[in-house]
Amino acid sequence: MEFPDELQYTEDHEWVLVEDDSVTVGITDFAQDALGDVVFVELPDVGEMVELGKPFGVVESVKAVSDIYAPVSGEVIEINAALTDEPEVVNSSPYEDAWMIKIKPSNPEEFNDLLSVDEYRALTEED
Repeated sequence: MEFPDELQYTEDHEWVLVEDDSVTVGITDFAQDALGDVVFVELPDVGEMVELGKPFGVVESVKAVSDIYAPVSGEVIEINAALTDEPEVVNSSPYEDAWMIKIKPSNPEEFNDLLSVDEYRALTEED
């Protein structure tokens, strides 16, 4: 399993890249491996508001349908529309090409709830 050090993580297996005025979100290598072959990704529209801990989208695989949860609250400012036509990219490139949404956060204090790479690695070893 790959867990890039520059990212932060959630207990729901999303990864988060905190940038200047936005956060980029996707699902982790651990999550895509557990799901199996991804066949469909549903994302919110640009301009929608997402709320910490609430579902913002869906990933469907040959095994299951899973919600994707917002790691922070805020406005969706960009989506990765390429995943609509090529959902399998989630399996082949979960951290680079398969980012899902970018959020303009409304409450930076929520970043305190994100996990470090070491905390996330420990969590996946428990599962």
